[in-house]
Amino acid sequence: MGLPKDSGLELHSKWQRGKLNLITDVPGVKVANVTIQDGAEINTGVTAILPHTGDIFHDKVMAGVSVINGFGKSLGLVQVEELGTIETPIIMTNTLSVGTAAEALTEYMLERNDDIGVKTGTVNCLVTECNDGRLNDIRGLHVKKEHVREALSKAEADGDTFEEGAVGGGTGMCCLGLKGGIGSSSRIVKVDDRDYTVGAIVMSNFGGSGNLVIGGDHIGKRIRERMAAEDKKDLGSIIMIIATDIPLSDRQLKRVAKRSSIALGRCGSYLGNGSGDIAVAFSTGNRVPHYSDKSLIDIKMYDDEKIDRVFEAAVEAVEESVISSMYHAETTKGVRGNIYYGLREFL
Repeated sequence: MGLPKDSGLELHSKWQRGKLNLITDVPGVKVANVTIQDGAEINTGVTAILPHTGDIFHDKVMAGVSVINGFGKSLGLVQVEELGTIETPIIMTNTLSVGTAAEALTEYMLERNDDIGVKTGTVNCLVTECNDGRLNDIRGLHVKKEHVREALSKAEADGDTFEEGAVGGGTGMCCLGLKGGIGSSSRIVKVDDRDYTVGAIVMSNFGGSGNLVIGGDHIGKRIRERMAAEDKKDLGSIIMIIATDIPLSDRQLKRVAKRSSIALGRCGSYLGNGSGDIAVAFSTGNRVPHYSDKSLIDIKMYDDEKIDRVFEAAVEAVEESVISSMYHAETTKGVRGNIYYGLREFL
């Protein structure tokens, strides 16, 4: 997945792509989409990401957050920022469905962990969002708890491969004046004679029309002229999830997440006022037990003097994920007669 070789689009990639060119190339990571569409009014959905297939609450992954532009309503970022761990799956959906998704994810976690809220503290559910109101009747609150549970079940059962484009949480999203959505990619990084993977998945909903840049080519300007479209400001938001099996500390993962802003700039964003641009990075190579008999826990970390290759691979993976989300997205007619065209219509 990602950008196919025959797409006609060329990104300047230094690092080798993973086998599937998806975030699920990172061992243990699973993803599934549930798409909700009904006529032109309803275009929304849910995307679920499992950091690993085990007991995520009792076997947490280390993580870092970068709130590049905080015009957003995601849930659970504060505790990840403070403790440097993720203890639930990650949900991506629309802005007004965060509460519904959080309730469904909480129920999912309580069913699997009878100690939550009894023998130990509560649980920090991680739910991320973008506003799909340009194509979806967002006020209709069409995402239900059963959609979230379905996405989680699908990820558990068969989450190695998944569709990109106007699917799942990305069904109603728009990007750089065109149709946005879910996109993913991965890169291989050799560390001490062993291959590791850096993968990304995005829910793209940001950017002004006419600003799209692909591999240094300002293609958005030509598309806008062809469409005779007005120049609209940069707004909307993007959620970027970066995963790796390289052992990184939470501090280092925060640094990786921060570099995702470079990928957005490469694609033509200037992080506009109304755009909530948020990145979360996690490592399956460092696990933190919820319970431990020991006071000291062994954690590996990367040599900061050599970490640039991880930064570069992450930037490449996020950049391709953004372009892939647009490439795979079909033209969509939505609420109030709004139409957003897929990138392939202009290639």
